[in-house]
Amino acid sequence: MLSRQRIAIYSAAALILVAGGILLYLHVYPKAPSLQGAIYRDASYLIEERVADLMSRMTLREKIGQMTLVEKNSIRHLGHISDYGLGALLSGAGAKPENNTKFGWKEMVATYFDASKKSRLQIPILYGVDANHGQGNVPDATIFPHAIGLGSSGDEHLVEKVALAVAEESNALGISWIFGPSLDLPRDIRWGRVYEAFSDDSTLSGKLGAAFVRGLQGASADGTIHTLATPKHYLGVGGMLWGTSSSDTKEYRIDQGQTPVDEVTLREQYLPPFKEAIDAGAKSIMVGLNSWGDEKLSASHYLISDVLKGELGFTGFVVSDWYGVYEISPTDDNYRSAVIGINAGVDMVMLPYDYQEFIGDVEKAVARGDITEKRIDDAVRRILKTKFALGLFDNVAQLPIASVGSTEHHMLAREAVQKSLVLLKNEEDILPLASDLRKIRVAGSAADNVGMQAGAWTVEWQGVDGNVLPLGTSILKGITDVAGEVAVEYRKNGIFEEKDLADIGIAVVGEKPYAEGWGDNPYPQLSNEDIEAIEHLRASSRKVIVVLISGRPLFITDKIGAWDAVVAAWLPGSEGQGVADVLFGKVPFAGKLPVPWPKTLQQLPINKNGTADGTPLLFERGFGL
Repeated sequence: MLSRQRIAIYSAAALILVAGGILLYLHVYPKAPSLQGAIYRDASYLIEERVADLMSRMTLREKIGQMTLVEKNSIRHLGHISDYGLGALLSGAGAKPENNTKFGWKEMVATYFDASKKSRLQIPILYGVDANHGQGNVPDATIFPHAIGLGSSGDEHLVEKVALAVAEESNALGISWIFGPSLDLPRDIRWGRVYEAFSDDSTLSGKLGAAFVRGLQGASADGTIHTLATPKHYLGVGGMLWGTSSSDTKEYRIDQGQTPVDEVTLREQYLPPFKEAIDAGAKSIMVGLNSWGDEKLSASHYLISDVLKGELGFTGFVVSDWYGVYEISPTDDNYRSAVIGINAGVDMVMLPYDYQEFIGDVEKAVARGDITEKRIDDAVRRILKTKFALGLFDNVAQLPIASVGSTEHHMLAREAVQKSLVLLKNEEDILPLASDLRKIRVAGSAADNVGMQAGAWTVEWQGVDGNVLPLGTSILKGITDVAGEVAVEYRKNGIFEEKDLADIGIAVVGEKPYAEGWGDNPYPQLSNEDIEAIEHLRASSRKVIVVLISGRPLFITDKIGAWDAVVAAWLPGSEGQGVADVLFGKVPFAGKLPVPWPKTLQQLPINKNGTADGTPLLFERGFGL
């Protein structure tokens, strides 16, 4: 039997252990304080004062939580949003609510936002999405042309209006954060993300990128910004070499690859658009998944901390791309990757999954001295300043849900389509179409396919095939509506049984949707199906117009000679009638190529000094009849 003395000793030890555990718990999960009178909850104070007050109340774990960006489908329990004080959620790879309508989205985002306000200090989350050409995840939203089409317009005012419309639809859904605009400069049309960029020209990209930032962050009546813009991908993205992709996905050949340029080129060509975006008010910037030389961008203290935050004076927060920090270590050492990325200057980490592991690793890193509390505080201060600027703490009123897919926005999207079309060839001036036509025949895979004309980042990450947008108008429907009394016949394959000749054949052909590295293509060209449709159409039409629906220039050198007219319509989005407006002369052609159009594969990549083999292009950047 134990002596009374030993029992007393054991009891005292047990009490000490229990007390220690309680103290540790209270340190990690302190008792909720009274927030009455807290400065950070009072909108009459300056943002700097509110941030300082809030940070003085936060534990280390709560600060690390703010640095954590999680894909919404990986949240194991709704309560984890408040338990871990997560800073932000995103819908990645097409993640959406079960009720995939604007009403379902509004309800879903509100549920997550309300869950975040149940945390000890009631710090709201940011909710982020890729809205590359409108709120493409939402079928009833307005789908604008992808950036390459806006680049063809060269119209800053138009681009700013488009961005403001995207901000308004996002605000109505409760979405506060847009991962865009893309300021990449694509040098190689084989890359699957060419269409996400305005141009390969630094000046044009910077001008339109700044306009997009101003539109997204347009000041509301109370002085807050509508939506948080995130210029991407910092830095050198678009200049990667074919065959250098670091992705484990075998289809990726250039995406996430190496940018081999020297520092002079990096500064002269790739940096200026980001400087313009910062000057336009950007408060968040996303680091790319590429490497500069052998170093992943998320690991580059020099480019993130010294150049971006130091030289350019960027005071917002830096966020990594999908799994970008965890790809730093070639040995899959997540702890080491987190330490390197955060010390390099990444303020918020898009994990996008393992938030519990990440928070534990960063806590451990601070305890070991691998990351300083000063670095943590700097990151959190940047994040919180942005949240206050967005008005997230102050219950700013949202726009009505009717803003999503409004008639006004669809008319703006139609205007954007009209201004994005580039006329590449026009023999005998057959465009615009004459008013005395009797019969038009239409063919091609993209003629009656809103999914193809919208491209990727529409409903699904990789896009959809078919007429799935409830408010979308196909190019065929647009032609039929604008043609009026002119007879319009359609066969996808271009085979018409009637033996007579139509006055005009219009072949609407192009690429199936693709996103990111899944679109890396060693030889972008028309499918055999579309080429055959053009040939069949020619057999039953006096003249043939080819309308190209694509996310990039295609290799058409050996085909274009047989076509009477050629139009680059890019990925116009939901408003196919905008294409018809220009074909029929309701609106004149105005677009100019925002990127060079190569003649041969050997010309790639195309940089500031010209083609790789020194031969002339099929069409120069800026061309447009």
